[in-house]
Amino acid sequence: MKNLTSFIQLPLLLIVLFQSMAAASSVTVTDTSGYRLVWSDEFNTNGNPDTVNWNYENGFVRNHELQWYQPENAFCEHGLLVIEARKEHKSNPRFDKYGNDWRKSREHIEYTSSCLLTRGKQSWLYGRFEMRAKIGISPGMWPAWWTLGIKQPWPANGEIDIMEYYRGKLLANIACFAVDKKAHWFSNTLSTDSLGAEAWAAQFHVWRMDWTSEFIALYCDELLLNKVPLDSLVNRDGTGFNPFRQPHYMLINLAIGGDNGGDPSGTKFPQRLEVDYVRVYEW
Repeated sequence: MKNLTSFIQLPLLLIVLFQSMAAASSVTVTDTSGYRLVWSDEFNTNGNPDTVNWNYENGFVRNHELQWYQPENAFCEHGLLVIEARKEHKSNPRFDKYGNDWRKSREHIEYTSSCLLTRGKQSWLYGRFEMRAKIGISPGMWPAWWTLGIKQPWPANGEIDIMEYYRGKLLANIACFAVDKKAHWFSNTLSTDSLGAEAWAAQFHVWRMDWTSEFIALYCDELLLNKVPLDSLVNRDGTGFNPFRQPHYMLINLAIGGDNGGDPSGTKFPQRLEVDYVRVYEW
């Protein structure tokens, strides 16, 4: 009887295992039937990211963030784009002890990372955008995949945060120009603790934007995080300009600290943002 029970349990265990594997994989598969792939980077060639697709930001750039952006922290290996945040002490080559610009007033660089962007190389108006990636959620980490419009200065050019994380939250944000000359945000957040915290962060997930002439919808693993009608996204400056009826370019970065990222002093480095692919579809 014991042997018969074991014989019966084995197929049941296999069924449970298969169902678990199917459930795990379902969160990383998106139905793209009816869509045409118009651009992608699969990161299948080891070495530097493809310069046909990507430029880099350099130095201290925005939000009083702690990292110095440089190309050396981005590389492809084993079919992944890796953006690696490192703790390293270097002199700031732009240091100006008499200046008021925070980018130049720091004598030293304490952290480095990379920001890749398609500005000047690729831009798109409408479509389905997908990224499969694994993000770190340690204190101080601020990974993001986002877009900016090709015309007008920020925030009048429009910003879409398809994937953004800091301080225990996933963010799905869309911003246009506000009356007070600042950004007018349409935002939603989701606690990573509610998703499984570190266990969730140890897995790859799919972030998606569906951008049409009628709305922008932002998802993570098919969970709708934010949806805003395009008619609500006109700049509040009286010009009637809608920054989401123009092409946008994309950025992928791993920031550290700054205005929103939190304190990284207790975090073990290096930290990584790993990207399996980025794809753009049109109808």
